[in-house]
Amino acid sequence: MTNISVENLSIPEEKPQSQPPEWRRYFSFSTDHKVIGIQYLVTSFIFFLVGGFLAMIVRAELITPESDLVSRPLYNSLYTMHGTVMIFLWIFPSLVGLANFLVPLMIGARDMAFPKLNAVAFWLVPIFGILLMSSYFLPNGTAQAGWWSYPPVSLQNPSGSWLSGQFVWILAVAISGVSSIMGAVNFVATIFKMRAPGMTLLRMPAYVWAVLSAQLIQLTALPALTAGAVMLLLDLVAGTSFFDPERGGNPVLYQHFFWFYSHPAVYVMALPVFGIFSEILPVYSRKPLFGYKVVAISSLLIAGVGIFVWVHHMYASGTPGWMRMFFMVSSMFVAVPTGIKIFAWTATVWRGKIRLQTPMLFALGAIVMFLFAGITGVMLAAVPFDIHVNNTYFVVGHFHYIVYGTLTMGLFAAIYHWFPKMTGRMYNEGLGILHFILAFVGTNLNFFPMHPLGLQGMVRRISSYDPEYAFWNVIASLGGFLLGMSTLPFILNIVGSWVQGEKAPDNPWRAIGLEWLVSSPPPVENFEELPIVVSGPYGYGLDKPLVGNEAALKPQ
Repeated sequence: MTNISVENLSIPEEKPQSQPPEWRRYFSFSTDHKVIGIQYLVTSFIFFLVGGFLAMIVRAELITPESDLVSRPLYNSLYTMHGTVMIFLWIFPSLVGLANFLVPLMIGARDMAFPKLNAVAFWLVPIFGILLMSSYFLPNGTAQAGWWSYPPVSLQNPSGSWLSGQFVWILAVAISGVSSIMGAVNFVATIFKMRAPGMTLLRMPAYVWAVLSAQLIQLTALPALTAGAVMLLLDLVAGTSFFDPERGGNPVLYQHFFWFYSHPAVYVMALPVFGIFSEILPVYSRKPLFGYKVVAISSLLIAGVGIFVWVHHMYASGTPGWMRMFFMVSSMFVAVPTGIKIFAWTATVWRGKIRLQTPMLFALGAIVMFLFAGITGVMLAAVPFDIHVNNTYFVVGHFHYIVYGTLTMGLFAAIYHWFPKMTGRMYNEGLGILHFILAFVGTNLNFFPMHPLGLQGMVRRISSYDPEYAFWNVIASLGGFLLGMSTLPFILNIVGSWVQGEKAPDNPWRAIGLEWLVSSPPPVENFEELPIVVSGPYGYGLDKPLVGNEAALKPQ
């Protein structure tokens, strides 16, 4: 959160533009960044429900040692599509949607730098999603090689037809890469070139710094994955031999292409969520963000170091000793700028006037689970330990504490926090707290048992297992079902509140930042006149968050 004093901020007296937009706008090719942001969020949440349903089938299969619910090929496709949907159709698009809505408002811009490119980038997402899910209806079946799609498994095509689930999967991922690169170009250009007068880099909110750092990773690393997907596609349908060992290709080369992006992709997902924490914790603690400048720069450090950690996923792939040592050190070093953020959040909350409302509960719960995931992440960075638990459920548990315990919980915190600004309506606090309790308990019941399972030697990607693993699998499955149920109060809350919730004031949380100085929801072009920022993230206490801005808020 940023304390920003502004001049020249004009809001029309009758606020004719601040009325909730008609529902038809969200089904159109709109170039308004706020409409596109909500389109991203709603579309990605629909796919989140699809991915969650697939996960519950997987957990239902694993509640017993025998493979007795679905066939093994179907099980392979279920976990493949679950991982693909959750990463490429939930986490990435939802974070891009939130940034779409917030970044121009936070930096005092009327829109993104390239509005039409922004719209095209969004509309590629449902195309990619529909294409991906349509593979279930192909005669040759769906992809079964996991969300990483390693060759030579991903190059198997017994039917000989190019129209296979694996072909559709690779094509869809390539389209997703193009969409994300478009978005990255747009965000970087917007943040560097569209800031309001006086909004210097060190006056930007911590969230904007986090988004900028994440999108710089996208520009740097994502072309590698997109190129790898295209090369894999050519191997599958055009007879090339980039990765096919039977024709002289190198399958480990694909792993380098994939992980060169896909580990930094964890930071692409995590950095915006870290920015969310940096905005939410000060508001509900009634204290400024501790060490704003260091927190901002640490985002760039995470982005920079994160480019040099990908090989720690490949310790078991025959990598030479010097490479293992280098990437072990670099992977552990990421904990330094990340630890800076943990320290700053702790200092922000310490002795604050904490309000345990829904956004704060989700933010605190996500940070607790991220701390646990960070500890297991440092363990996995160590070569001996990583080789010991390679391809076991320990890795699955660590990863899900990141992608659900931290990222998804952080996204829920953001949705609740900015929901009044997006919709002009207040959500139901009781349903929000119920959602948090169910989600927090369900997350830990679902994913914590995977750690002892991995230490005991249970490998992942199997539908049947030795009965000695049954106890922890039953707990994990029950936690998964509880986690699925936790989504119901969220849907009821958001849909019901959006339709007939209490009207929200412009700044219900007494927060500070340009997005809270306009109406709820914001006008079409955000600001009648561009604000002139005259102070940075320091200067005014949170007890009177708009000190110095009262005159600017009056209608001109």
